[in-house]
Amino acid sequence: MTEFRPFRFLATALLSFGSAVVIPAATAADEASLDTLATIVEAWRTSPHADHSSLSFTYWNKDGAVPENCSACHSEPGFLDFIGADGTPEGIVDHPAAINSVISCASCHTSNAHRLDSAELPSGVMLEGLGANATCTICHAGRASGDTVAAATENIDMDVVSADLGFINVHYGIAAAVMQGGEGRSGFHYPGRRYVGPFRHVPGADTCVACHDVHTTKVETENCLSCHRGVKELADIRMRHADFDGDADNSGGIRTEIMGLHAKLNDAIQIYASGIAGTPIGYSKGAFPYFFTDTNGDGEISQDEAVFPNRYQSWTPRLLKAAYNYQIAAKDPGAYVHNPAYILQLLHDSLESLSERVSVDMQALNRP
Repeated sequence: MTEFRPFRFLATALLSFGSAVVIPAATAADEASLDTLATIVEAWRTSPHADHSSLSFTYWNKDGAVPENCSACHSEPGFLDFIGADGTPEGIVDHPAAINSVISCASCHTSNAHRLDSAELPSGVMLEGLGANATCTICHAGRASGDTVAAATENIDMDVVSADLGFINVHYGIAAAVMQGGEGRSGFHYPGRRYVGPFRHVPGADTCVACHDVHTTKVETENCLSCHRGVKELADIRMRHADFDGDADNSGGIRTEIMGLHAKLNDAIQIYASGIAGTPIGYSKGAFPYFFTDTNGDGEISQDEAVFPNRYQSWTPRLLKAAYNYQIAAKDPGAYVHNPAYILQLLHDSLESLSERVSVDMQALNRP
């Protein structure tokens, strides 16, 4: 069996992308560097970025290439194209990218990637001074914003079903946008309401790379729990003690409040859809486009119902805005850490809007 030479493996892989690549300073004779590099490579191999079986990297296999509007984050050649590491202009993908290409070492370890210090959110907000977090932000900001929803619903009566409306999906892994709160405008903002800004945690624990291991992407929980004494899991942490979801129980972590409010919004969406839009609705978290017609009215979406031809099509502006914010909370399961107050505000205001047409006990709810 050929001996695995981690540094030689990485150097060869990186050199294949040209002279712009930054190669760690080490030699084959430097055993300490080899051991360190082997550890890094193995850590990366266990991460979602290296998962060759993930739908994130295999969805386009049937097409033979990853299209330009997806490849920046779903194929390493596409990402290198986007940041200009392949010699093409930065900020745009010029051609389809290779399938089955995960996000590996060369994505972040190029001179172009190291120079990155800013990233643009779908709302058009430009974030500056990001440093090492810039590469994370590019692919974890989503594909839509509350502005997208506002533009789509403009000049349409709030409670009139419109054939011009379809569900607007924020996309997935949107932590970088949620962290910015109201300033990033990832969620739909209801007029007359104020939204919190970026979540400022303690210094040294308020960025992507401060909390997530850069190679495994796992959260380094030891630092969190060393300050938040008395809890065993991150989900148990709670710094806001009001009853936000109206269940008269604030003994759990703030995540339980978000989940409770999220469930109430789901119920209100279903009541509104049946009673006002005139067509029952249901949500399926693993099937695009997520909201489907509940054909049998049982409140659940079965596998037979979760098919594209059965996608929900009786959208009113009020329903679309609430469903969009519901998806914001669904697609950032770590929102209770990234910006809990912002997510609670979006869910609360969505319920408040629906309560203008259907029964929702807003008196029991608190808004941060």
